[in-house]
Amino acid sequence: MSNISANLRFLRKKSQLTQQQFADVMEIKRASVGAYEENRAEPKYELLKKIADYYELSMDELVNDVIDEKWKPTPKSNASNLRVLSITVDQDDRENIELVPVKASAGYLNGYADPEYVKELPRFNLPMFNQGTYRAFEIKGDSMLPLPSGSVIIGEYVENWHNVKSGQTYVVISKDEGIVYKRIGAKFKEDKGLKLLSDNKVYDPYWVEAADILEVWKAKAFISTEFPEPTVEPTMEGLTAMMAQMQKTINTVVDNKK
Repeated sequence: MSNISANLRFLRKKSQLTQQQFADVMEIKRASVGAYEENRAEPKYELLKKIADYYELSMDELVNDVIDEKWKPTPKSNASNLRVLSITVDQDDRENIELVPVKASAGYLNGYADPEYVKELPRFNLPMFNQGTYRAFEIKGDSMLPLPSGSVIIGEYVENWHNVKSGQTYVVISKDEGIVYKRIGAKFKEDKGLKLLSDNKVYDPYWVEAADILEVWKAKAFISTEFPEPTVEPTMEGLTAMMAQMQKTINTVVDNKK
C-alpha cells in the first residue's frame, strides 16, 4: 500500500499551501486534491511526477516513504531537501506580500522558514500580484545604481533554482552574504551555485555556493521614494563643444595615418 495520500497532505501543509493554492500550482481542481489526500483516488503518473519534481523528491520517495517530521531524504549527489517556505494569508485566504526591511535582514536569515517569525513581518497586497508567492525586500548600498539605496524590491519565489535566467535581476538570500539584490551572471550550477553581478561596475562579480543559498526571488517590481531627475536638454554651447571635440578626434586619427 502506498503512502501517497498521507505524504501529499504532509507536504502541502509543510509548504504552507491551502488545497486551492496547491491545486493552482499543479493546475488541477481543488476537489481532486481532497480526493488524493483522503485516499479516495490516486494521481496519475504525470501528476505524481510533477508533484515529485515540485518537492524535489524521487517518485519512489513520494510513493513509498513515510514523509513526516522525522523523514530524511535519501542522500544523492545533488542532495535533495525540502525548502519550506512560510507564508501568511489575508482574511480571504489570499497570500500576503511580506516586507523584510533592512533592520530585519539579519533576523530573516534565521527566521525565514519560521511561520511565527514571518507572521510578525509587515505585510500588504497589490492587485497586480495575485497569482504566485511574493515577498518585498528593502535594499541598501549603491551596488545596483541607478536603483537607489532604500528601494523595495518585490520578488516572486523561485522554487527551482535551475529556472534562474542569466541577465535578469533577483533577490538572493544566502548564509554569508545575507540579502542581496543582484543581476545573475550565469545559470545555476550544482557545483558552483550562482554568479552575481552588480549594475554598478565598481563592484566585482562573485559566486555564491549552492550550499550557501537559502532562497531566491525573481525581481518583478520596485518601490522607491526617490524620483528620477528630469532629462537635461543639451545647450547650443554644449553641442558646439561636442562637435569641436569630435573634429579634433577625427583630425588626430587622420594625422596618425599619414
